Amino acid sequence: MFGLNKKDTSLLLVVAALTLFAPFILNPFPTDSGLAQFNAGYPDLMQRFVIFGIFAVGFNILFGLTGYLSFGHAAFLGVGSYSAVWMFKLLSMNVIPAIILSVIVAGLFALLIGFVSLRRSGIYFSILTLAFAQMSFNLAYSVLTPITNGETGLQLTLDDPRILGVSATADGSIPVTSLFGLEMRSTYEMAVGGWNFQFSAGYYLCAIIMLVSFYIAVRIFRSPFGLMLRAVKCNQNRMRYTGLNTRPYTLAAFVISGMYAGLAGGLMASMDPLAGAERMQWTASGEVVLMTILGGAGTLIGPVLGAGFIKYFENIFSKINDNVLHQWFSWLPDGIEDFVVFIIHPFIGKGWHLTLGILFMLVVIYLPGGLVEGGQRISRLFKKNKSSDDGAAAKTTPAE
Repeated sequence: MFGLNKKDTSLLLVVAALTLFAPFILNPFPTDSGLAQFNAGYPDLMQRFVIFGIFAVGFNILFGLTGYLSFGHAAFLGVGSYSAVWMFKLLSMNVIPAIILSVIVAGLFALLIGFVSLRRSGIYFSILTLAFAQMSFNLAYSVLTPITNGETGLQLTLDDPRILGVSATADGSIPVTSLFGLEMRSTYEMAVGGWNFQFSAGYYLCAIIMLVSFYIAVRIFRSPFGLMLRAVKCNQNRMRYTGLNTRPYTLAAFVISGMYAGLAGGLMASMDPLAGAERMQWTASGEVVLMTILGGAGTLIGPVLGAGFIKYFENIFSKINDNVLHQWFSWLPDGIEDFVVFIIHPFIGKGWHLTLGILFMLVVIYLPGGLVEGGQRISRLFKKNKSSDDGAAAKTTPAE
């Protein structure tokens, strides 16, 4: 199916089901429940899940297949965002041209940076990409202010020309991004009992693009090109000794990975037409590294899981404060309640990074293959228990 084997087809269908039914899956608790704090079925948050999933899948094509660790991929994310916003300002509010331009510009920028950076490998390559990313950040923040609007960020105004669109709506406001008339912020709400499910046009556009991106990544992983990238990761020197030039392959992987990052940046701007230099900081590059390693570098679904895991912690656990904790533990005696809140306080709210860091450390130590390895271990455990039960049943069954 779709040129994939049975296993990859099943994986693609699972990802499609999880993505399309996310509004239901991510809202397990009723709206008026005390546990509604952990619901994540909100359009803005779900959009970030799939957008950063695209970002991580693209990064995994470079890091997971070739072993080249880039600390500068946020530069392509920022370039994609700036390109999309400029397309909204000059052409129209249709998201398709903006997304296409984001991918093209990010790919050209990745070609330039990759051509220089891939002259080195290992830690030197990582330092070069980090240096290019920081230079891009500083240029966007100061020197290129006429293009990027500096620290304020590039955003839409009522003075934008828009060749194929209007500069202002009938009520005098700035037009919203759309897909051939369908507004990205349009949301349909469905109330079922105590649950409230939201279906956003912007989320489903991002979800469909993420599925297409995931499918392309699967094809790359299973292609002869993907096998060549794995060979580069395994032993690049041996390949060079055979007379094979590996640079075109690594450069192609770098450019494809940069285009994925540009696509993610274009989608971010399409959902919220604003581009700032902060998207190009080294911390954003480090975040996608964490997503990939946490989910499982070199696996197909791992980066998607890692992106969802980190963004969930960032948006859900960071909102938990002392007042919420006191509500949860109000059934305890006052002294014990205050002590429990005092113990948990450093790990939630502004301290959510501490919790994420501890979890990341535990995963790296006990699950080197990331969350995917954890799932595989659980699956093997169930299969082992099932086999044991079948064997025991066979022994107790009398022979005919």
